[in-house]
Amino acid sequence: MRRPVAAGSPVVVKIGSSSLTRSDGGLSDAAVARVVGHVAALAQRGHPPVLVTSGSIAAGFPLLGMEKRPTEIAQLQAAASVGQTRLMEQYASSFSDHGFTVGQVLLTKDVLGNRAQYLNARAALDQMLSFGVIPIVNENDTVVVDELKLGDNDQLAALTAHLARAGMLVILTDTDGIYTDDPRFSENAELLSAVEHTDEVLDRVRRATGRGALGSGGVATKIAAARMAAFSGIPTVIAGADTPDVVALAVSGEDVGTWIDPRTESLSARKLWIAFGLAAIGWISIDEGAVSAIRDDGRSLLAVGVTRVAGEFSRGDAIEVFDGARTLVAKGISRFDSSELASGAGSHSSAIGGEVIHRDDLVVLT
Repeated sequence: MRRPVAAGSPVVVKIGSSSLTRSDGGLSDAAVARVVGHVAALAQRGHPPVLVTSGSIAAGFPLLGMEKRPTEIAQLQAAASVGQTRLMEQYASSFSDHGFTVGQVLLTKDVLGNRAQYLNARAALDQMLSFGVIPIVNENDTVVVDELKLGDNDQLAALTAHLARAGMLVILTDTDGIYTDDPRFSENAELLSAVEHTDEVLDRVRRATGRGALGSGGVATKIAAARMAAFSGIPTVIAGADTPDVVALAVSGEDVGTWIDPRTESLSARKLWIAFGLAAIGWISIDEGAVSAIRDDGRSLLAVGVTRVAGEFSRGDAIEVFDGARTLVAKGISRFDSSELASGAGSHSSAIGGEVIHRDDLVVLT
């Protein structure tokens, strides 16, 4: 299942706050130097690297005289504003010691939702890499309030891997990879060496482990990011930031961390945004015939197959689609609001006025 990254392919490396900070929550110079060493070695092997990093708040709050990481949004924003500059200074200095120039890229997940922004971001990354510049990507935490949630940079890394057309996403964290249980509390926890992105074991681990076992974002955000990358056809390796030569080993196809195998075919940028960039407002259940039509035949979802409507949503909102056993089948953009769909559920398309979700707006997730 494991395989080396194709020669010359970009590689996205993500490092989280828990792997960059000291015990008091402040930024660790030694940790920054360590991840820079991993990424510089990647560039020296001929793989253009992109670094997705957390740590702006950790770098900023001590400079504001705070003894610990704040919790209020305004204070988090202020710390991120100050810390982003400090973080970039640290990276620029450390990468310079290895002979590399860096550039800052501030992205948000909704870049996939705007075609012009998506193309501009891709062009910028391509140009930076062609110049030999190492892009350092972070969320714009100063202004994007919703994106201050811990762990969001995991999915940002998957988005960046899609933009960069990366050959691999490497998520560095403070454990050796994904375990079958929380290794802090279970003696029977086993490291998962390699799994398919659809393996049910990932769902069991995500439900059982909870936050914190794999860094500040927790195991759930890392599994979500790996699955997002998988839908782009990109494999993910989740491994320990302290492991010697960890990134070089990962791109060589060596047995390090947890390898998550991707789909053989990737989604378009727009469908990737529908699947992972849009929050689902409501959900519907569909019968077996409708499941087969959208999953096996690639058809649009029709009202005749809808058996239940839940939540209040408007036309153009994203909704999740479940089968009768409450297994998630798909996600898409509804062409009806919840009240219209509830009254038309089970009806012929001509009675309700068209498809519930057109196949161009529908992503099958099973």
